Amino acid sequence: MSIFKKFPYIVVEGPIGCGKTTLAKMLADQFPVDYLSEKAESNPFLPRFYQDARRYALPTQLFFLFQRANQIKDLNQRDMFAKPIVADFFLEKDPIFARLNLDDEEYALYHQIYQHLHLNAPKPDLVIYLQTPLDALVERIEERNVGYEQDMPREYLERLSDAYSAYFHNYDTSPVLIVNNEKLNILKNPSALKLLINRIGQIKGQREFFNPNFD
Repeated sequence: MSIFKKFPYIVVEGPIGCGKTTLAKMLADQFPVDYLSEKAESNPFLPRFYQDARRYALPTQLFFLFQRANQIKDLNQRDMFAKPIVADFFLEKDPIFARLNLDDEEYALYHQIYQHLHLNAPKPDLVIYLQTPLDALVERIEERNVGYEQDMPREYLERLSDAYSAYFHNYDTSPVLIVNNEKLNILKNPSALKLLINRIGQIKGQREFFNPNFD
């Protein structure tokens, strides 16, 4: 049975550099599903944010908020018999970045707009959280060599990674598969994707862990 028969709406999440977009794309190529992308590269403020976070945090955050709100609106309007979906983001985690990057006044404004939008995001049938050690994140960001990402301070990446871990430690809205992503490099290891798909098919509980070892 296809994993998307069991979980018609799968979200892949994790901090920048963890490979969530790569995994979501590969699942979309492997199965007849729709792919919903965060499209971070379309945010015109993002390169400037990595150069001057204090100045550009709020416009960067608001651009992502409105972008995701439009995508969620499209999701809510879908026919219930439409194809399954895999996404590389979900709206519920958006405040992670807001709380991390905005000062108190900016966050209050962001929260007011967030509430005003009355967003009602559909609940994922499964969230795959790619839990990745900091050194692996740094290495993978360097390897993919996106220009503006190379200015990212290691300290910021560490705080972001810690914020994700804290968030998913408490998240219980949907079933979660927490993947130790240190050795699960689906770009370098062809067997990794098959291994992960098999593990997804075995999920029975609300919170499960996957610690693959290729040694």
